[in-house]
Amino acid sequence: MALAINGVPRRLEVAPWTSLLDLLREHLDLTGTKKGCDHGQCGACTVLVDGVRINSCLTLAVMKDGAEVTTIEGLAEGDALHPVQRAFVEHDAFQCGYCTPGQICSAVALMAEGRAKTPDEIRELMSGNICRCGAYPNIVAAIEQAMAEREG
Repeated sequence: MALAINGVPRRLEVAPWTSLLDLLREHLDLTGTKKGCDHGQCGACTVLVDGVRINSCLTLAVMKDGAEVTTIEGLAEGDALHPVQRAFVEHDAFQCGYCTPGQICSAVALMAEGRAKTPDEIRELMSGNICRCGAYPNIVAAIEQAMAEREG
């Protein structure tokens, strides 16, 4: 199968039952994407496939043959963090940090979707990323900042 992962074309051979999450973490050593619940409920494994956020633990890798996959490792451009990554740092929007890669990938897609305009809409559209630790208000603030910067 062929995938473009973080902008790099790759030809891969995997067992048909290999999840996209396991392909990324175990075969390609892209460990930024986290394995949380492994049932699609927590969102820790969120990546972008052709710009759409998905739970990589619920997706068989072979189902995405020919797709463009972006992980947390693929968002920054060199040393320049993606605006959402930078906003998360500025707002201290992580506590343990385990959910952070999935939260950031989901936030990037949320912004591209253009449906969230208010903090309540951000919370609703981020509801697939389940962590609600003490940093959650900072996560929402970081997303608001990144959205405001994007709109100029």
